[in-house]
Amino acid sequence: MRTRGRRRPGSSEQAHTRSAYRRVTTAIGLCATAAPWASAGYAAITLVSGLVPVLVAWMTKLLIDGLTHHAEIRTLLGPALGYVLAATVVGLGPLAARYLRGVVDREVGLLSQDRLFTAVGRHPGLGRLEQPAFLDRLRVAQEVGKTVAGQLADAALAAGKSLVTVAGFLVSLVALSPLMAVVVLVAGVPSLVAQLALSREQARAVFEVSRIERREDFYARLIATPTAAKEIRLFGIGDFLRARVLAERRAANAVTQSVDAHQTKVQSLLELLASLVSGAGLVWAVFAAHDGTLTVGGVTMFVAAVDGVQSSLGTLLIQLAASQRALLMFDHYLEVVEAEPDLPVAAEPVPLAPLCHAIELRDVWFRYSPDHDWVLRGLNLCIPCGQSLALVGLNGAGKSTLVKLLCRFYDPTHGTVLWDGVDLRDVDPAELRERISTLFQDFQHYDMTAAENIGLGDLRLLDERHQIEVAAGKAGLHEKLARLPQGYDTMLSRTFHHDSRSSEHRSGALLSGGEHQRLALARAFLREGRDLTILDEPSAGLDAASEHEIHRSITRHRAGRTSLLISHRLGAVRDADRIAVLGDGRVMEEGSHMELMRAGGEYARLFTLQADGYRQGHAEPAVPTHAVEAAADR
Repeated sequence: MRTRGRRRPGSSEQAHTRSAYRRVTTAIGLCATAAPWASAGYAAITLVSGLVPVLVAWMTKLLIDGLTHHAEIRTLLGPALGYVLAATVVGLGPLAARYLRGVVDREVGLLSQDRLFTAVGRHPGLGRLEQPAFLDRLRVAQEVGKTVAGQLADAALAAGKSLVTVAGFLVSLVALSPLMAVVVLVAGVPSLVAQLALSREQARAVFEVSRIERREDFYARLIATPTAAKEIRLFGIGDFLRARVLAERRAANAVTQSVDAHQTKVQSLLELLASLVSGAGLVWAVFAAHDGTLTVGGVTMFVAAVDGVQSSLGTLLIQLAASQRALLMFDHYLEVVEAEPDLPVAAEPVPLAPLCHAIELRDVWFRYSPDHDWVLRGLNLCIPCGQSLALVGLNGAGKSTLVKLLCRFYDPTHGTVLWDGVDLRDVDPAELRERISTLFQDFQHYDMTAAENIGLGDLRLLDERHQIEVAAGKAGLHEKLARLPQGYDTMLSRTFHHDSRSSEHRSGALLSGGEHQRLALARAFLREGRDLTILDEPSAGLDAASEHEIHRSITRHRAGRTSLLISHRLGAVRDADRIAVLGDGRVMEEGSHMELMRAGGEYARLFTLQADGYRQGHAEPAVPTHAVEAAADR
């Protein structure tokens, strides 16, 4: 038995080994890659503007001292022009910076979202998308990915700007009073500690609120979704769902309010400390001016320097805290972007030749996690090339799980799946799936045009209208689509307009559930010439006449092809070359329809029950649903 473990995915420990320096440089690198010139211009304006308050304070001091000492006008002209220049920078700088920041934000948002969804698409399997923890992290990553890189870069630049301002004012303070310079610096230490602690608390709150809001969004979408509206109104559960929405919103508000209350208390104490330091400095300056130690301009400069150092230190601490909070949030983004694939992908995949012999499952054991029961227990099955195999069994027998393994959305926990003797784990998943055409039981409906809904089955044929119409004809849907208001260009949705950017808003059309089933079948038919066709309950949503028509079409389509058909209507599988009955995670019996009927086993029992139900005139077999129907297992 061949056993392979899964590659260990990126874990939360990865965040702890990721240095703050690398996170910041990654964010700055995003900005530089997305908008290099705008980023450079924004950085230059931000850092230069840090010197402006110092320049204004010195120009003010020189002007006041010059005026009080009756200096000549030409002596005052320099400080006056310097003040005008600083004022011009103060007025125009923010405008230019805001424009450049907007450019950077838009481009970074585009690039970061592209990298995020590229990373999500890089996972060849379904494992991550069926993990609540990953979905919580993905939601946060989607929210912060658009802005957090820009916020990190902005916080770093703002911190640099504040450092420039603090350094300039500290030099001025040291020149006026070294002792007061030390006092102001020491007073900033409690603020640093408190702001960093608050930033960690805020980051934890943001993640917790995001998890709550994901549940809130689920209930809110149910209330506003047309497909759910029928049951909501019929069962009278609107108030119940609304209560769930409000409960989640209250929970999110409680988390936010708790953080806000704590933050208000801490920052109030910090503001009180800053006021005491400023007051003490002002008293010293008054006594120094009274003793003649400071000039009037010196007092002005001292007050401006103390205020400038405190405000700049406060801004610096806030930016450091914001940087830390952004770093913690950026980790969620990086966790998604840098996570290893959920399934191991061979560094040098084995080329996948066209199927010539068979697809085999050998001693396949599978469960979704160590906490789950085994779905498949030593299953052995062969799908010969050019033959049709039907798969039947009760609920939970493992039929849909088997489909996931054939498409390599998961790997067997033990055992192997072979394509002409080649282990699927050794081939490129994309190449494997290019050779498969599948209709899933839980097929997807896309809010797109009719042609696009079919064309998504093979993007190379998206603009080949004739082939799309042929596929629709095989699914018995061509005439219906051709009669739509805009034919195949009709939007199959009432949620979106055909083209939101156009002034002509044409309403879409809605298809029935059975028609959507045919649409999904047409997508599968469009993938003509694939080595393996998988049809999972292809007629589950159809009436008897449509079911008969579709199965005739399917029979013609799979003639001479390698195919796997799953259906709980046993009459639809009787013409398959081989029929396998699944039970307790393994193949209970296998053979042709006639062989299985002669054997008198489980297949014969179920077939007889269904046949008796139809002979008695019932639309469904006259047996308990759980014994006959085989809806999707996992």
